[in-house]
Amino acid sequence: MAADVMVTPRVARNRFYVWMAGICVLVAFGLFAPTYWLQLPPGTFTGGSLLHLHALLFSAWTLFFLSQTMLAAGRRIETHRAWGLFGIALATAMLFSGFATAIKMMTNGIAAGHAESARAFALVPISAIAIFAVLVAVAIAKIKQPETHKRLMLVATISILQAPLDRIFFALNAGMAPGLRPGAVPPPPVQAAIPAGVITLALILAAIVYDWRTRGRPHSAYLVGGAIVAAAILLRAPLANTSAWQGAANFLATFAG
Repeated sequence: MAADVMVTPRVARNRFYVWMAGICVLVAFGLFAPTYWLQLPPGTFTGGSLLHLHALLFSAWTLFFLSQTMLAAGRRIETHRAWGLFGIALATAMLFSGFATAIKMMTNGIAAGHAESARAFALVPISAIAIFAVLVAVAIAKIKQPETHKRLMLVATISILQAPLDRIFFALNAGMAPGLRPGAVPPPPVQAAIPAGVITLALILAAIVYDWRTRGRPHSAYLVGGAIVAAAILLRAPLANTSAWQGAANFLATFAG
């Protein structure tokens, strides 16, 4: 009986991660459905191969994260670790794809005559993929500290949900309409990404509250990771139109093919 009492809280916490991973999958696939997935069968999506690769990699990550949480919850730790190498490769591919896609969309906007707003908004996806990469890298470094590792992985996955969540708030913006040529209208203002950012923070806060209730205190991984995500959300708007970022964005544009 004592062993059962000790195991139960751990099982409950593992199930919490499975549920959170499931939410990430639903958000990623559900909110991208109108502007991407449902556009594929009729052939009305006009994006190029880079956008297809980008969508495949980032969507695959949420499924990968769900499978990893399920393996951990089922105590199949060796299998979980074996798949970790695939996760490292996938995250690396996401890093390059994320930067390439953000730069491509920015240069499309610049070419269409929306240079300043395109450079400004590029800060949103570029900072998002950078934060994701840093959180995943630290999580990998903390592989021997599973409590830290799994929380950082959760925060990293939640952090990239801002892109699909943005679809809710950009729905009335013509630039998000399915089939519209990228760059045909100005990118939305950076401030328009704040509501989606708040929702991602709410998901991280839910994990913090769960920790508080089950552990008596929030884990430092949540506090540090959440603080990094929050800082990015709050600082993007004031930084996006500074000469420093505009110059950096111009430099990044030189890498576009």
